[in-house]
Amino acid sequence: MTDKAAGIERPSGATATEPQFGSDVVAQTLRAIGVPYIALTPGASFRGLHDSLVNYLGNRDPQMLLCLHEEHAVAIAHGYAKVTGKPLAVAVHSNVGLMHATMAIFNAWCDRMPVVILGATGPVDAVKRRPWIDWIHTTTDQAALVRNFIKWDNQPGSVTASVEAVLRAGMIARTPPYGPTYVVFDAALQEEKFDAIPIPDPARYAPPVHGPDPTQIAELAKLLSAARSPLILAGRVSRTEAGWKERIALAERLGARVLTDGKVAAAFPSHHPLHPLPPTLFLSEEARQMVATADVILSLDWVDLGGALSAAFGSNVTAKVANASLDFELHRGWNMEYQALPVVDIALAAEPDSVVRALLEALGPAKTPVALPPPRAKAPAPQGGGPFGIRDVAAAVFEAVGKRAATFIKLPIGWSWEDTRIEGPLDYMGGDGGGGVGSGPGISVGAALALRDYQPGRLPVTVIGDGDFLMGGTAIWSAVHGKIPLLVVVANNRSYFNDELHQQRVAEMRDRPVERRWIGQRIADPAVDIATFAKSLGATGFGPVDTRAAIDKALHDALAVVEAGGVAVVDALVLPAYDVKTATAMTRGPGG
Repeated sequence: MTDKAAGIERPSGATATEPQFGSDVVAQTLRAIGVPYIALTPGASFRGLHDSLVNYLGNRDPQMLLCLHEEHAVAIAHGYAKVTGKPLAVAVHSNVGLMHATMAIFNAWCDRMPVVILGATGPVDAVKRRPWIDWIHTTTDQAALVRNFIKWDNQPGSVTASVEAVLRAGMIARTPPYGPTYVVFDAALQEEKFDAIPIPDPARYAPPVHGPDPTQIAELAKLLSAARSPLILAGRVSRTEAGWKERIALAERLGARVLTDGKVAAAFPSHHPLHPLPPTLFLSEEARQMVATADVILSLDWVDLGGALSAAFGSNVTAKVANASLDFELHRGWNMEYQALPVVDIALAAEPDSVVRALLEALGPAKTPVALPPPRAKAPAPQGGGPFGIRDVAAAVFEAVGKRAATFIKLPIGWSWEDTRIEGPLDYMGGDGGGGVGSGPGISVGAALALRDYQPGRLPVTVIGDGDFLMGGTAIWSAVHGKIPLLVVVANNRSYFNDELHQQRVAEMRDRPVERRWIGQRIADPAVDIATFAKSLGATGFGPVDTRAAIDKALHDALAVVEAGGVAVVDALVLPAYDVKTATAMTRGPGG
């Protein structure tokens, strides 16, 4: 039986009223920790858990989100966490499902997002294994595949220990800095007969709270009050309205200029007078100058603070620098996502929101209001008549969305940031964290799910490149299947264009023909019919369109689909080109 209104498959008839098997207890614990969904691609290694989700819990709390690839399952949980700050559960099959999921786990790790991942192996007892298939799907220390980019893992040896493992996985995933956790269950253990046991109260296993040191806050408040040119680098912060308003209040209290980063979610109003430059994926020359002229810098968990300071000051950082971040707790040796080591005079081991709140209290109200500079001038509108580019797509999307409350879940490289208005914490959800192509569709579905459940009046919009969509586009099926409204605009340059620019850079350095940069890069001959691909997944497809009039019509019709609860995909053909600043920043060589 399917609940057509909610897209939920429900079992007909009675379900078990008491746990009878090991996997029933695991499912019961998932419900206890408040996980609303479990995204999965089915697999025999967790067939016991799958049965428990259906025949014991009735596919409710958590409800299964069926996915066509394990990478999509993790990406959906990642996108959900970007909106809510809360984890979903994900089930991945044995070693092979985990291998499929690894890139998405890496993205969530780099983006510092909570995900509770459940896996399975075995049976560990060789006597209980079926011939062939159980042997190739049994791995010693299966978590070793992902241990370098998760916060914690465990393989419990009993049903009772499984309860503690799930409780701990949820607690650690939700402890800042957030990240994925992984629990592996023995396939045989799931299917053991087991009587009911009491599930501990999850409220008694809440994540610890990190607060700022009062002495450091007093020192920083004094520095900021005396600063002639204070600067706030607003990085990884919360999605709360309270945190948003407090960041604005702090900037206005200090008269501090603010920079934001397109790699992370909305942190400050884009057109506020104290936000003189649009967000960017790479530090622009104007932003570098702004950092270089600051005398006190407050970093709110800015991604790559060391790189920004080096770009602005070289080896001699003349500004006083304070950094509010817990990210150091996840720094390891395997990968370098921790970025360059920054010069920091005051290192606040606390969440950025709590530091901003404490600073406001320490500073108190201003004796006289700080005069705000004039807002930055509006960027000139794109001129018609030329080749249809990504800025034309942006202009069409903004006009079509109009005054609707909208969340831009993802935006592509080369996006028109100058024209993008960010006015609240849910207006933009940032990048994928690890730069893994193919993540966009799954993350977008997860974010759209969270918006459907918690912000039903908001329009979920994602604009992604064709390479991203073609690599991960089957995630859209899960949105259609789950009745999750979503507008997808594919900025389709029919190329892996990022790499075209790198080939051009190498050719220029080696004095070789740059006109060959496209070879091995263009997605053409044949061109993929993205609209038909979307239709095959149950979505409504539009395009390809390559004029302003055509995209206006397509977006008008697509919005009608989404507002009726559907999924729409618009294929917008664009010129393979980025603006000069973006292209230069992307292909800058080492140390350049």
